[in-house]
Amino acid sequence: MSKIIERPDYIKRILPFVDKSLIKVIVGQRRVGKSYILKQLSRIIIKSNPAANIIFIDKERSEFDFITDHRILSQFVKEKCLDAKANYLFVDEIQEIERFEKSLRSLLNEGGVDIYCTGSNADLLSGELATLLSGRHIEFRVSPLSYIEFLNFHQIEDSNSTLMSYLKFGGLPFLIHLEMDEVLIYDYLKNIYSTILFKDVVKRFKIRNISFLETLVNFLASNIGSLVSAKKISDFLKSQNIQISTRVVLDYLNYLNSAFLINMVERFDIRGKKVFENGGKRFFEDIGIRNALVGYRQTDIGKVMENVVYNHLIQCGYQVRVGQFNSLEIDFVAKKRNETVYVQVAYLVSDENTILREYGNLMKIKDNYPKYVVSMDEIHGNTHEGIRHLHLREFLKKDHFG
Repeated sequence: MSKIIERPDYIKRILPFVDKSLIKVIVGQRRVGKSYILKQLSRIIIKSNPAANIIFIDKERSEFDFITDHRILSQFVKEKCLDAKANYLFVDEIQEIERFEKSLRSLLNEGGVDIYCTGSNADLLSGELATLLSGRHIEFRVSPLSYIEFLNFHQIEDSNSTLMSYLKFGGLPFLIHLEMDEVLIYDYLKNIYSTILFKDVVKRFKIRNISFLETLVNFLASNIGSLVSAKKISDFLKSQNIQISTRVVLDYLNYLNSAFLINMVERFDIRGKKVFENGGKRFFEDIGIRNALVGYRQTDIGKVMENVVYNHLIQCGYQVRVGQFNSLEIDFVAKKRNETVYVQVAYLVSDENTILREYGNLMKIKDNYPKYVVSMDEIHGNTHEGIRHLHLREFLKKDHFG
Protein backbone atom coordinates (compact mmCIF):
# COMPACT_ATOMS: atom_id res chain seq x y z
CA MET A 1 0.00 0.00 0.00
CA SER A 2 1.12 3.55 -0.64
CA LYS A 3 1.87 5.90 2.22
CA ILE A 4 -1.28 7.26 3.85
CA ILE A 5 -1.35 10.62 5.64
CA GLU A 6 -3.97 10.34 8.35
CA ARG A 7 -6.94 12.61 8.84
CA PRO A 8 -7.61 11.74 12.49
CA ASP A 9 -10.71 13.91 12.98
CA TYR A 10 -12.68 11.80 10.49
CA ILE A 11 -11.30 8.52 11.83
CA LYS A 12 -12.31 9.48 15.39
CA ARG A 13 -15.87 10.12 14.24
CA ILE A 14 -16.18 6.80 12.39
CA LEU A 15 -14.38 4.42 14.78
CA PRO A 16 -17.19 4.24 17.40
CA PHE A 17 -19.41 2.66 14.71
CA VAL A 18 -17.04 -0.16 13.74
CA ASP A 19 -18.75 -3.55 14.15
CA LYS A 20 -22.11 -1.84 14.65
CA SER A 21 -25.06 -2.97 12.51
CA LEU A 22 -25.09 0.25 10.52
CA ILE A 23 -23.89 1.02 7.01
CA LYS A 24 -21.16 3.61 7.28
CA VAL A 25 -21.43 6.00 4.30
CA ILE A 26 -18.61 8.46 3.58
CA VAL A 27 -19.63 11.20 1.14
CA GLY A 28 -17.88 14.14 -0.45
CA GLN A 29 -16.54 15.64 -3.65
CA ARG A 30 -14.27 13.51 -5.80
CA ARG A 31 -10.60 13.55 -4.77
CA VAL A 32 -11.17 14.93 -1.25
CA GLY A 33 -9.64 11.80 0.27
CA LYS A 34 -12.57 9.44 0.88
CA SER A 35 -10.63 6.46 -0.52
CA TYR A 36 -7.73 7.08 1.83
CA ILE A 37 -10.05 7.24 4.81
CA LEU A 38 -11.40 3.82 3.80
CA LYS A 39 -7.82 2.53 3.64
CA GLN A 40 -7.02 4.04 7.03
CA LEU A 41 -10.07 2.30 8.52
CA SER A 42 -9.10 -1.05 6.98
CA ARG A 43 -5.58 -0.71 8.40
CA ILE A 44 -6.92 0.09 11.86
CA ILE A 45 -9.27 -2.90 11.73
CA ILE A 46 -6.47 -5.24 10.61
CA LYS A 47 -4.22 -3.92 13.37
CA SER A 48 -6.85 -4.60 16.05
CA ASN A 49 -7.89 -7.92 14.49
CA PRO A 50 -5.18 -9.47 12.25
CA ALA A 51 -7.55 -12.28 11.27
CA ALA A 52 -10.17 -9.90 9.87
CA ASN A 53 -11.27 -10.56 6.28
CA ILE A 54 -11.15 -7.30 4.29
CA ILE A 55 -13.16 -7.12 1.05
CA PHE A 56 -12.18 -3.92 -0.79
CA ILE A 57 -13.95 -2.87 -4.01
CA ASP A 58 -12.62 0.23 -5.76
CA LYS A 59 -14.98 1.15 -8.59
CA GLU A 60 -12.38 3.48 -10.09
CA ARG A 61 -10.11 0.50 -10.83
CA SER A 62 -10.74 -1.49 -14.00
CA GLU A 63 -10.47 -4.85 -12.23
CA PHE A 64 -13.86 -4.13 -10.63
CA ASP A 65 -15.61 -3.02 -13.83
CA PHE A 66 -17.56 -6.28 -13.89
CA ILE A 67 -19.48 -5.27 -10.73
CA THR A 68 -22.13 -3.26 -12.51
CA ASP A 69 -25.31 -3.92 -10.54
CA HIS A 70 -26.62 -5.02 -7.15
CA ARG A 71 -26.88 -8.69 -8.07
CA ILE A 72 -23.23 -8.99 -9.09
CA LEU A 73 -22.18 -7.02 -6.00
CA SER A 74 -24.08 -9.35 -3.66
CA GLN A 75 -22.73 -12.45 -5.35
CA PHE A 76 -19.14 -11.18 -5.24
CA VAL A 77 -19.34 -10.26 -1.54
CA LYS A 78 -20.90 -13.60 -0.57
CA GLU A 79 -18.13 -15.45 -2.42
CA LYS A 80 -15.46 -13.45 -0.59
CA CYS A 81 -17.00 -13.69 2.91
CA LEU A 82 -15.49 -16.28 5.28
CA ASP A 83 -17.71 -17.99 7.84
CA ALA A 84 -15.02 -18.34 10.50
CA LYS A 85 -13.83 -14.73 10.34
CA ALA A 86 -15.06 -11.19 10.88
CA ASN A 87 -15.85 -9.79 7.42
CA TYR A 88 -15.52 -6.12 6.48
CA LEU A 89 -16.79 -4.74 3.16
CA PHE A 90 -15.39 -1.50 1.75
CA VAL A 91 -16.84 -0.13 -1.50
CA ASP A 92 -15.31 3.01 -3.00
CA GLU A 93 -17.60 5.16 -5.22
CA ILE A 94 -20.60 2.90 -4.74
CA GLN A 95 -22.90 5.08 -6.86
CA GLU A 96 -21.18 3.52 -9.90
CA ILE A 97 -23.07 0.27 -9.12
CA GLU A 98 -26.67 0.21 -10.37
CA ARG A 99 -29.28 -0.28 -7.64
CA PHE A 100 -26.53 -0.79 -5.06
CA GLU A 101 -29.02 -0.03 -2.28
CA LYS A 102 -30.73 -3.40 -2.80
CA SER A 103 -27.45 -5.23 -2.19
CA LEU A 104 -26.62 -3.15 0.90
CA ARG A 105 -30.03 -3.83 2.41
CA SER A 106 -29.73 -7.57 1.77
CA LEU A 107 -26.19 -7.79 3.16
CA LEU A 108 -27.15 -5.76 6.23
CA ASN A 109 -30.20 -7.92 6.94
CA GLU A 110 -28.29 -11.18 6.54
CA GLY A 111 -25.49 -10.02 8.85
CA GLY A 112 -21.98 -11.37 8.93
CA VAL A 113 -20.35 -8.36 7.23
CA ASP A 114 -19.59 -4.83 8.46
CA ILE A 115 -20.23 -2.37 5.60
CA TYR A 116 -18.45 0.86 4.64
CA CYS A 117 -18.87 2.77 1.38
CA THR A 118 -18.05 6.10 -0.22
CA GLY A 119 -19.95 8.18 -2.74
CA SER A 120 -19.57 11.43 -4.65
CA ASN A 121 -23.24 12.29 -4.58
CA ALA A 122 -25.03 14.30 -1.90
CA ASP A 123 -28.28 12.45 -2.70
CA LEU A 124 -26.73 9.05 -1.98
CA LEU A 125 -28.92 8.51 1.08
CA SER A 126 -32.04 10.18 -0.21
CA GLY A 127 -35.17 8.66 -1.64
CA GLU A 128 -35.32 4.91 -1.98
CA LEU A 129 -32.09 4.15 -0.13
CA ALA A 130 -33.18 6.06 2.96
CA THR A 131 -36.54 4.26 2.84
CA LEU A 132 -35.01 0.83 2.34
CA LEU A 133 -32.51 1.21 5.15
CA SER A 134 -34.90 3.08 7.46
CA GLY A 135 -32.30 4.62 9.72
CA ARG A 136 -29.80 1.77 9.54
CA HIS A 137 -27.04 3.91 8.07
CA ILE A 138 -24.91 6.81 9.22
CA GLU A 139 -23.32 9.45 7.00
CA PHE A 140 -19.93 11.15 7.34
CA ARG A 141 -19.13 14.06 5.05
CA VAL A 142 -15.50 14.56 4.04
CA SER A 143 -14.32 18.01 2.95
CA PRO A 144 -11.14 19.21 1.26
CA LEU A 145 -8.24 19.84 3.63
CA SER A 146 -8.73 22.47 6.30
CA TYR A 147 -5.94 25.02 6.65
CA ILE A 148 -4.38 23.07 9.55
CA GLU A 149 -4.55 19.86 7.50
CA PHE A 150 -3.04 21.72 4.54
CA LEU A 151 -0.05 22.68 6.71
CA ASN A 152 0.32 19.11 8.01
CA PHE A 153 0.00 17.47 4.60
CA HIS A 154 2.51 19.80 2.95
CA GLN A 155 4.77 19.82 6.03
CA ILE A 156 5.01 23.62 6.04
CA GLU A 157 4.85 26.26 8.76
CA ASP A 158 1.95 28.65 9.23
CA SER A 159 2.74 32.01 7.62
CA ASN A 160 1.13 34.63 5.41
CA SER A 161 2.85 32.98 2.44
CA THR A 162 1.40 29.54 3.17
CA LEU A 163 -2.02 31.09 3.78
CA MET A 164 -1.90 32.66 0.32
CA SER A 165 -0.98 29.26 -1.17
CA TYR A 166 -4.04 27.78 0.54
CA LEU A 167 -6.30 30.57 -0.75
CA LYS A 168 -4.88 30.15 -4.23
CA PHE A 169 -4.69 26.37 -4.62
CA GLY A 170 -7.27 25.02 -2.17
CA GLY A 171 -7.23 21.79 -0.21
CA LEU A 172 -7.36 18.73 -2.45
CA PRO A 173 -4.98 16.20 -0.83
CA PHE A 174 -3.23 15.11 -4.06
CA LEU A 175 -1.57 18.53 -4.34
CA ILE A 176 1.16 17.26 -2.01
CA HIS A 177 2.47 15.28 -5.00
CA LEU A 178 2.75 18.39 -7.21
CA GLU A 179 5.13 21.32 -7.22
CA MET A 180 3.57 24.58 -6.08
CA ASP A 181 3.38 25.72 -9.67
CA GLU A 182 0.26 27.59 -10.76
CA VAL A 183 0.07 26.14 -14.29
CA LEU A 184 0.69 22.58 -13.10
CA ILE A 185 -1.79 22.72 -10.21
CA TYR A 186 -4.54 24.48 -12.15
CA ASP A 187 -4.24 21.93 -14.97
CA TYR A 188 -4.75 19.18 -12.39
CA LEU A 189 -7.71 20.98 -10.79
CA LYS A 190 -9.35 21.58 -14.19
CA ASN A 191 -9.14 17.85 -14.85
CA ILE A 192 -10.80 17.11 -11.51
CA TYR A 193 -13.50 19.66 -12.32
CA SER A 194 -14.15 17.98 -15.69
CA THR A 195 -14.44 14.58 -14.01
CA ILE A 196 -16.94 15.91 -11.47
CA LEU A 197 -18.94 17.75 -14.10
CA PHE A 198 -19.21 14.88 -16.57
CA LYS A 199 -19.39 11.87 -14.25
CA ASP A 200 -21.41 13.30 -11.37
CA VAL A 201 -23.59 15.85 -13.18
CA VAL A 202 -23.84 15.31 -16.95
CA LYS A 203 -23.88 11.50 -16.89
CA ARG A 204 -25.93 11.08 -13.74
CA PHE A 205 -28.63 13.61 -14.63
CA LYS A 206 -28.51 12.99 -18.42
CA ILE A 207 -27.79 16.63 -19.22
CA ARG A 208 -27.70 17.62 -22.89
CA ASN A 209 -27.05 21.34 -22.66
CA ILE A 210 -23.45 21.03 -21.46
CA SER A 211 -22.53 24.46 -22.78
CA PHE A 212 -25.11 26.11 -20.53
CA LEU A 213 -23.96 24.04 -17.55
CA GLU A 214 -20.37 25.24 -17.99
CA THR A 215 -21.56 28.83 -18.43
CA LEU A 216 -23.52 28.52 -15.18
CA VAL A 217 -20.50 27.20 -13.25
CA ASN A 218 -18.34 30.05 -14.53
CA PHE A 219 -21.02 32.58 -13.57
CA LEU A 220 -21.12 31.14 -10.04
CA ALA A 221 -17.30 31.15 -9.85
CA SER A 222 -17.29 34.86 -10.69
CA ASN A 223 -20.03 35.63 -8.17
CA ILE A 224 -19.05 33.76 -4.99
CA GLY A 225 -20.00 35.81 -1.99
CA SER A 226 -22.84 37.56 -3.84
CA LEU A 227 -26.53 37.04 -3.23
CA VAL A 228 -27.68 35.18 -6.33
CA SER A 229 -31.17 33.93 -7.13
CA ALA A 230 -32.17 31.60 -9.94
CA LYS A 231 -34.08 34.50 -11.52
CA LYS A 232 -30.99 36.72 -11.40
CA ILE A 233 -29.00 34.00 -13.15
CA SER A 234 -31.76 33.51 -15.72
CA ASP A 235 -31.90 37.26 -16.38
CA PHE A 236 -28.10 37.39 -16.82
CA LEU A 237 -28.24 34.52 -19.29
CA LYS A 238 -30.96 36.30 -21.27
CA SER A 239 -28.68 39.34 -21.49
CA GLN A 240 -26.15 36.99 -23.10
CA ASN A 241 -28.83 35.77 -25.54
CA ILE A 242 -29.13 32.42 -23.69
CA GLN A 243 -32.79 31.54 -23.21
CA ILE A 244 -33.02 29.31 -20.12
CA SER A 245 -36.01 29.22 -17.78
CA THR A 246 -35.71 29.80 -14.04
CA ARG A 247 -36.90 26.23 -13.44
CA VAL A 248 -34.03 24.77 -15.46
CA VAL A 249 -31.54 27.03 -13.66
CA LEU A 250 -32.82 25.74 -10.32
CA ASP A 251 -32.48 22.14 -11.47
CA TYR A 252 -28.91 22.66 -12.65
CA LEU A 253 -27.99 24.40 -9.39
CA ASN A 254 -29.32 21.39 -7.49
CA TYR A 255 -27.28 19.04 -9.68
CA LEU A 256 -24.08 20.99 -8.95
CA ASN A 257 -24.88 20.91 -5.26
CA SER A 258 -25.53 17.16 -5.42
CA ALA A 259 -22.04 16.63 -6.89
CA PHE A 260 -20.45 18.60 -4.00
CA LEU A 261 -19.05 21.10 -6.50
CA ILE A 262 -21.10 24.10 -5.33
CA ASN A 263 -22.68 24.68 -1.91
CA MET A 264 -25.84 26.73 -1.60
CA VAL A 265 -26.13 28.91 1.54
CA GLU A 266 -29.60 30.03 2.56
CA ARG A 267 -30.49 33.50 3.82
CA PHE A 268 -31.72 33.69 7.41
CA ASP A 269 -33.79 36.49 8.93
CA ILE A 270 -32.10 37.00 12.31
CA ARG A 271 -35.01 38.95 13.82
CA GLY A 272 -37.84 36.88 12.35
CA LYS A 273 -35.98 33.56 12.83
CA LYS A 274 -37.01 32.34 9.38
CA VAL A 275 -35.26 31.14 6.25
CA PHE A 276 -35.85 32.99 2.96
CA GLU A 277 -36.83 30.78 0.04
CA ASN A 278 -34.39 32.27 -2.47
CA GLY A 279 -31.54 34.68 -2.98
CA GLY A 280 -28.80 32.84 -1.08
CA LYS A 281 -25.09 32.62 -1.83
CA ARG A 282 -23.09 29.93 -3.61
CA PHE A 283 -19.60 28.84 -2.61
CA PHE A 284 -17.21 26.29 -4.05
CA GLU A 285 -16.43 23.13 -2.07
CA ASP A 286 -12.80 23.63 -3.06
CA ILE A 287 -11.58 27.17 -3.67
CA GLY A 288 -8.71 25.89 -5.82
CA ILE A 289 -11.13 24.54 -8.43
CA ARG A 290 -12.90 27.89 -8.50
CA ASN A 291 -9.59 29.70 -9.08
CA ALA A 292 -8.54 27.22 -11.76
CA LEU A 293 -11.73 28.03 -13.70
CA VAL A 294 -11.77 31.84 -13.61
CA GLY A 295 -8.30 32.72 -12.37
CA TYR A 296 -7.00 33.98 -9.05
CA ARG A 297 -7.01 37.77 -8.99
CA GLN A 298 -6.02 40.02 -6.13
CA THR A 299 -9.22 41.98 -6.69
CA ASP A 300 -11.16 38.81 -5.75
CA ILE A 301 -9.39 38.33 -2.41
CA GLY A 302 -12.48 39.33 -0.39
CA LYS A 303 -14.66 36.78 -2.22
CA VAL A 304 -12.05 34.05 -1.86
CA MET A 305 -11.68 34.77 1.87
CA GLU A 306 -15.45 34.56 2.34
CA ASN A 307 -15.56 31.19 0.56
CA VAL A 308 -12.72 29.85 2.73
CA VAL A 309 -14.33 31.10 5.96
CA TYR A 310 -17.61 29.41 4.98
CA ASN A 311 -15.80 26.14 4.24
CA HIS A 312 -13.99 26.29 7.57
CA LEU A 313 -17.19 26.78 9.55
CA ILE A 314 -18.71 23.76 7.77
CA GLN A 315 -15.59 21.70 8.53
CA CYS A 316 -15.97 22.65 12.20
CA GLY A 317 -19.48 21.19 12.22
CA TYR A 318 -21.55 24.37 12.03
CA GLN A 319 -24.76 24.84 10.09
CA VAL A 320 -24.11 28.05 8.16
CA ARG A 321 -26.47 30.63 6.71
CA VAL A 322 -26.23 34.17 5.39
CA GLY A 323 -27.76 36.53 7.94
CA GLN A 324 -30.12 39.40 7.31
CA PHE A 325 -30.89 41.90 10.05
CA ASN A 326 -33.45 44.41 8.78
CA SER A 327 -31.75 45.67 5.59
CA LEU A 328 -28.23 44.74 6.76
CA GLU A 329 -26.29 41.67 5.71
CA ILE A 330 -24.33 39.51 8.13
CA ASP A 331 -21.94 37.32 6.15
CA PHE A 332 -22.49 34.20 8.23
CA VAL A 333 -24.75 33.01 11.03
CA ALA A 334 -23.26 29.71 12.20
CA LYS A 335 -25.09 27.34 14.55
CA LYS A 336 -23.97 24.18 16.31
CA ARG A 337 -26.19 22.59 18.91
CA ASN A 338 -27.27 25.45 21.21
CA GLU A 339 -24.60 27.96 20.22
CA THR A 340 -24.62 30.67 17.56
CA VAL A 341 -21.71 32.62 16.08
CA TYR A 342 -21.85 35.70 13.82
CA VAL A 343 -19.00 36.32 11.37
CA GLN A 344 -18.20 39.24 9.08
CA VAL A 345 -15.42 38.90 6.48
CA ALA A 346 -13.47 41.81 4.96
CA TYR A 347 -10.11 41.99 3.20
CA LEU A 348 -8.92 44.95 5.30
CA VAL A 349 -10.68 46.86 8.07
CA SER A 350 -8.79 50.10 7.85
CA ASP A 351 -11.03 52.94 6.67
CA GLU A 352 -13.94 54.45 8.54
CA ASN A 353 -16.61 53.16 6.16
CA THR A 354 -15.41 49.53 6.39
CA ILE A 355 -15.19 49.70 10.18
CA LEU A 356 -18.70 51.12 10.37
CA ARG A 357 -20.08 48.46 8.02
CA GLU A 358 -18.38 45.38 9.46
CA TYR A 359 -18.60 46.26 13.17
CA GLY A 360 -21.74 48.36 12.89
CA ASN A 361 -23.83 45.55 11.39
CA LEU A 362 -22.82 43.18 14.18
CA MET A 363 -23.32 45.80 16.92
CA LYS A 364 -26.98 46.12 15.97
CA ILE A 365 -27.56 42.47 16.95
CA LYS A 366 -28.25 42.74 20.68
CA ASP A 367 -27.94 39.11 21.75
CA ASN A 368 -24.88 37.81 23.63
CA TYR A 369 -23.60 35.27 21.10
CA PRO A 370 -19.95 35.60 19.97
CA LYS A 371 -19.29 37.97 17.07
CA TYR A 372 -16.19 38.03 14.87
CA VAL A 373 -14.71 40.22 12.18
CA VAL A 374 -12.19 38.29 10.06
CA SER A 375 -9.71 40.15 7.88
CA MET A 376 -6.11 40.20 6.65
CA ASP A 377 -5.11 43.08 8.94
CA GLU A 378 -1.96 42.32 10.90
CA ILE A 379 -3.46 43.86 14.04
CA HIS A 380 -5.80 41.18 15.35
CA GLY A 381 -7.07 39.62 18.56
CA ASN A 382 -8.46 42.92 19.85
CA THR A 383 -12.14 43.55 20.55
CA HIS A 384 -14.48 46.41 19.77
CA GLU A 385 -17.75 46.58 21.70
CA GLY A 386 -17.31 42.88 22.47
CA ILE A 387 -16.71 41.98 18.81
CA ARG A 388 -13.47 40.08 18.30
CA HIS A 389 -11.19 40.85 15.36
CA LEU A 390 -9.13 37.95 14.01
CA HIS A 391 -6.63 37.62 11.18
CA LEU A 392 -7.81 34.98 8.71
CA ARG A 393 -4.87 32.74 9.67
CA GLU A 394 -5.92 32.74 13.31
CA PHE A 395 -9.56 32.13 12.44
CA LEU A 396 -8.65 29.11 10.30
CA LYS A 397 -6.64 27.59 13.15
CA LYS A 398 -9.63 27.59 15.52
CA ASP A 399 -12.15 24.76 15.61
CA HIS A 400 -14.58 26.31 18.07
CA PHE A 401 -15.94 29.85 18.28
CA GLY A 402 -18.11 29.83 21.39
